[in-house]
Amino acid sequence: MAAFIALLFTLPLIAQDGLSEMEMDSATNSYHLSADAAINGNLVDLPYRILQKLSIRVFGLTPYAIKLPSIIVGLILGILLILLLNRWFKNNVSLLASCLVVLSTPFLFLAGSGTPLIMLVFWPTLLLWLGSKIQGEKRPKPMYSFLFAIALAFAIFTPYMLYFAAFCVVFVLLQPHLRFVLRSLPKLPLMLTGLIILAGMSALIINIINQPVVIKELLLSPNFEGQNFIPNFMSGMTPAFQWFGESSTIFLAPLIALPVLALALVGLLSTTKGFFASRNSIASLLTIFVIIITGLNPQAVVFLILPLSILTAHGLKYLLEKWYGLFPENPYARVAALLPLTILFGIIIIPGLLQYVHGYHYNSKVASQFDYSLDIIHQNLTDETLIVEKNYDFYKILEDSTAIEVVKNLEDADTDRIAVLKTQASNEDYILSRIITSPMKENSDIIYLYTVKGEENGTDNRPNENDQPATQSSEGA
Repeated sequence: MAAFIALLFTLPLIAQDGLSEMEMDSATNSYHLSADAAINGNLVDLPYRILQKLSIRVFGLTPYAIKLPSIIVGLILGILLILLLNRWFKNNVSLLASCLVVLSTPFLFLAGSGTPLIMLVFWPTLLLWLGSKIQGEKRPKPMYSFLFAIALAFAIFTPYMLYFAAFCVVFVLLQPHLRFVLRSLPKLPLMLTGLIILAGMSALIINIINQPVVIKELLLSPNFEGQNFIPNFMSGMTPAFQWFGESSTIFLAPLIALPVLALALVGLLSTTKGFFASRNSIASLLTIFVIIITGLNPQAVVFLILPLSILTAHGLKYLLEKWYGLFPENPYARVAALLPLTILFGIIIIPGLLQYVHGYHYNSKVASQFDYSLDIIHQNLTDETLIVEKNYDFYKILEDSTAIEVVKNLEDADTDRIAVLKTQASNEDYILSRIITSPMKENSDIIYLYTVKGEENGTDNRPNENDQPATQSSEGA
C-alpha cells in the first residue's frame, strides 16, 4: 500500500508532466467556480471542481496542483476496488486482481490526469461497494443504505451517471436476490433512503430547468451528434485493443495489456454457468454499459477499468481453483503455483508501468497532445508580461499567485505561440530576443521572449536578415 501511495503521488513527476487541453479547461472552470455554485445550480462535477479549486488556491497554478485532486480520488478508488473485490472473492484473488488493475495504464492515466474523468469510475465503484455491503449482510446496517443514497445523489451530477442510476434500478428489479434484499430492509431506513434519492433528483430537475444545457452535458458529450455514435465507439475502443502501431488519441495503446485481456476473457467464460448470480451478471452488464457511453464520448472507454477488474478476478479465481483441483490433497502444489503466478504478474505489471512512464515522454503522437508551457513559465519568468491568445483564461490565473501580468493580443507578435514581453512597458517598440522550446520534436517553439528595443545597452538590438534569435531548450532555460 505504501508503494502504491508513493507511486500515485509521484505520477506527475515521472509521466505526463505537461497539460492537455482538457486539463487546462478543467482548471479554468474549477478556479472560476463561484462560492454560491450549488445555489445557482452549477452542480455538474461539483465535488471534483471544489477539490481542484482548493488545490490551485493553496499550491498555485502548477501542473501538480491541477492533477492533485485526481491523485487523491485515485487513491480512494484503488482502496475501493480492493474492498469491492474482497466482498466477492477470497483475499488472495481480490488482492492479485486489484494489483493488476491499479497498476494498469488506464488507471494510472486517470489518477494522473487533472480532469473529472476519474469520477466516471469512482462513483460506480463506490455505489457497487456500498450495494455489496447492503446485499451481502444478513442484517445490513441502515448506515450503508443512507451512504448509498447520498453517493447516488452526488453521482447523478457526473456525466453519464444518470444512465448508471437507471442501470442500478433495472438491475435491482430484474435480479431476484436483490429484490428479496430490498423487501427485507427495515422500512424506516428504506423510506429515508428514498427521500434522500428523491431530494437529489429534485435538485437535478431544478438545475435542468434553470440551465437546460445541463441535460446535454450529463447525457451526451458537448459536440455529440447521432451519426457520431459508431465513429466515437471505434475511436474509443481502438487504443484499448491496439497492440500494434501508435495511438493518435490522448491514451497510450494498448490500454489493456494482452495478458489481462486473456484473464478477463477466461473470467467472462467462467461466469456463464452462474450468470444470474449478482456478481457474475453485473460484470457483463457493465461491459454493455461501457459500450453505450463510449459511443457518446470516446474518452469514456476508461470505464472499462471497473468491469475489467471484476472479470480479471473471476479469471484468477477460475485458474486457481482448476490448479488446486488437480492436486486437492497436495500442499506442495499450492507452493509450486507461486512461481508461475509471480512470472505472470511480472510479465503483466512491469511492462505496463514502463509503457506508462516512458510512453507519455517518447510516444510522439501522444506526447504532442500535452503542453509544457506552464512549467517553463514558472522556471524562467518572474515579473514579465505574458501575452497569450490561446487559453487566455487559464493563464490569467497566474496573476493571482505570481507577479506575472497576463494580457491578450500583442500587435505584430506571433500569437500562435506564447509571447513574453520582458518589461511592463508594453507600448514601446520591442524585438524578439529569445525563443524557448519544449522537448517536443515538432512545434517545439512554444515561448517567444520580446525585449524593449535598446533596453539593455541603449541601442537598437533588432536582428538583421542574417541574424537568428537565440534558441534554448526548456531543460537548459
